[in-house]
Amino acid sequence: MEKKKIVVLIAKPGLDGHDRGAKVIARALCDAGMEVIYTGLHRTPEQIVEAAVQNEVDVVGLSILSGAHMTLCPKIMELLKKRGVDVIVIAGGIIPQEDIPELKKLGIAEIFTPGATMESTVKFIREKLNA
Repeated sequence: MEKKKIVVLIAKPGLDGHDRGAKVIARALCDAGMEVIYTGLHRTPEQIVEAAVQNEVDVVGLSILSGAHMTLCPKIMELLKKRGVDVIVIAGGIIPQEDIPELKKLGIAEIFTPGATMESTVKFIREKLNA
């Protein structure tokens, strides 16, 4: 019996126009054998959640460099909950250490800040999904 591929949605919420990091992590996840769906720039929380639902993803990865993480992440988590979507949510980007505990309280499983390795992200996802 063949193992199901891990499906990861990489999203750039809000007005942040820098997506190099999102593309780098997307490539690393693909290289690790995961299926990656990249939503592109300037997505609303509603668009991200709809894409997660439509693609039946296992993981939602949010890439945020704009400083709007304390507005966007709670909205995305709220919409996922309303839709009954049970996925692992991770975030990465420019997120101050003092905001991390609050984001984790919202249900974001892990925050990857500058300096995190691609390997640490792949390992975290695999461990969370027992894959």
